[in-house]
Amino acid sequence: MIKYQDNMGGVSAGRLKGFFVGWPNPPSPAMHLKLLNNSGMRILAIDAKTGNVLGFITAITDGVLSAYIPFLEVLPPYQGCGIGKELVRRMMVKLKKAYMIDLVCDQDLQKFYKKFNMFPAGAMIKRNSPNQSGKKICW
Repeated sequence: MIKYQDNMGGVSAGRLKGFFVGWPNPPSPAMHLKLLNNSGMRILAIDAKTGNVLGFITAITDGVLSAYIPFLEVLPPYQGCGIGKELVRRMMVKLKKAYMIDLVCDQDLQKFYKKFNMFPAGAMIKRNSPNQSGKKICW
């Protein structure tokens, strides 16, 4: 059974293993925990039996007009089971009053997000790959 929660109760770095697949310099579970704790909004999909996190989505918002969804991740063995869809659905409910909800994704993922009334638009991005793990960031 999967439970969904928007708080960090019971979540430790040890329950955040296996994410960021394919990243050349992924965040450690400890940095992932910090990412989730510092997110304005988050929803977690948790295995009710083990307490392990199976997926998560985060959002950053100004609380007035706009929100940005930087992360949606589901562990590879659980992809295709509806967890990502449910995470997005729940986040869209939380963000329903926002004028704009933006995210950037690869073209092959656009079909997934169209199911949530999102549409392709131009974007500009910059990536600092050496900082991908989060170790060099000191705000």
